[in-house]
Amino acid sequence: MRIEAVLGDITKQDVDVVVNAANSSLLGGGGVDGAIHAAAGPGLLAACRELRASRYPDGLPVGHAVATDAFELPARWVVHTVGPNWHAGERDPAALAGCFLASLEVAVDLGAHSIAFPAVSAGVYGWDLDEVARIAVASVRTWAVGTDQDRTTDGRPQGISLARFVLFSPPALAAFERELTTRPA
Repeated sequence: MRIEAVLGDITKQDVDVVVNAANSSLLGGGGVDGAIHAAAGPGLLAACRELRASRYPDGLPVGHAVATDAFELPARWVVHTVGPNWHAGERDPAALAGCFLASLEVAVDLGAHSIAFPAVSAGVYGWDLDEVARIAVASVRTWAVGTDQDRTTDGRPQGISLARFVLFSPPALAAFERELTTRPA
């Protein structure tokens, strides 16, 4: 699996899956969540309302992930995950790692080969950017170790071949690049 970090707009990524740093309501919010909902159009909100009504009446729990279509985004699917909120006392690194790991598992179940992640919990949820980068990169690398050798019966790779961290600012990009270069796989 190739893992990379880029500066950019996650709503413009031409990948199979875009990961949404959602709130537990799944009904939109600010930051990445608001941008994804705005770019995807009203179909995304309708799909999220259906998920709330059918599967998550109490909201999506922290560290879990669920997929919807991507509607007007270039991606095929949006995988919504709820990061832990530092300000609310949700400070367990395993909960944050769970966001990345659960998103990858959902993406594979969809048949995706490429995935774009934001810096989950690094915005309004208050986690330290360097800590998010460390946990995110380590989680994706750990997951990749167990899946890189997976092949179809005709020898083609299956599963995720590209994991891209799409960062909103030069400091965020620098934090992820440090993790990718100073702690190589």
